Amino acid sequence: MAQMNMLQAINQALSSEMEADQTMTVFGEDVGHFGGVFRATSGLQEKFGRDRCFNTPLTEQGIAGFANGLASNGMTAVAEIQFADYIFPAIDQIVNESAKFRYRSGNEFDVGGLVFRTPYGGGIAGGHYHSQSPEAYFTQTPGLKVVVPRNPEQAKGLLIASIRDKNPVIFFEPKRLYRASVGEVPEGDHVIELGKAEVVKQGTDITLLGWGAQMEILENAADMAAKKGISCEIIDLRTLSPWDVDTVAESVKKTGRLLINHEAPLTGGFAGEIAATIQEECFLYLESPIARVCGLDTPYPLIHEKEYMPDALKTFEAIIASVKF
Repeated sequence: MAQMNMLQAINQALSSEMEADQTMTVFGEDVGHFGGVFRATSGLQEKFGRDRCFNTPLTEQGIAGFANGLASNGMTAVAEIQFADYIFPAIDQIVNESAKFRYRSGNEFDVGGLVFRTPYGGGIAGGHYHSQSPEAYFTQTPGLKVVVPRNPEQAKGLLIASIRDKNPVIFFEPKRLYRASVGEVPEGDHVIELGKAEVVKQGTDITLLGWGAQMEILENAADMAAKKGISCEIIDLRTLSPWDVDTVAESVKKTGRLLINHEAPLTGGFAGEIAATIQEECFLYLESPIARVCGLDTPYPLIHEKEYMPDALKTFEAIIASVKF
């Protein structure tokens, strides 16, 4: 297997799917010759031509509407929203058109093959317009799938699965890992099933649950807890909608405790939905209240980014509190 970073893995996934599917197009702001602001689409226009990889005007609502039109006519449309912070102007098209297209037509028409790729999250000193984690906004929308990879191997496998899925998918890419995360990535046709969480590490005392860039935070916190004799089970949710209730519930029934970590603000974050569901599924097994270690309920701060982030130390402290409850 080749060693590559997350950007290279995403680029390889896009390239291989464009080779396999002649109807697939990649488009967005600066994705053509420039290769996108992070260079995720580098070389695609040169390889596949301007008709299949091209720049759009600076209008996210227009990008999403155009994507709906292509996908509804049977094409495979992969649209890049340059930063997840800028997906909000496109919410009307995504929530009221993409998500409802199949339902309102009685399954006569759909926008399967539609993927919105977008980098999300902080850690790059991007300030409040380039650091948000808006995944929870879309998990409440029936008809959408929401996917977040944690490393290059996962990024390739989950992106290929998203492109092939017969439902519209929002694919959030943790941008602080674009070049920081390097690992082995299978060559060729590598697909990871959507809707399935992965138990990254077995443990007995507490379940730690997260996704995307926060998985490294959980692993570091688990290492700190291990020095105190606490055994942590770590789960990567990977797909937030639909999310894998069974895998998480099975783990919590074993450990008796659950800690959920995400970078988005606490209030209204997806951790709340998980906590409510697991409380229903595992109430008689719980040894302590379900813990949430999340971002703050403030606009994303530039100079106080470190204070905002739900880091390994905050997570470790929450683990200790849960185990000692």
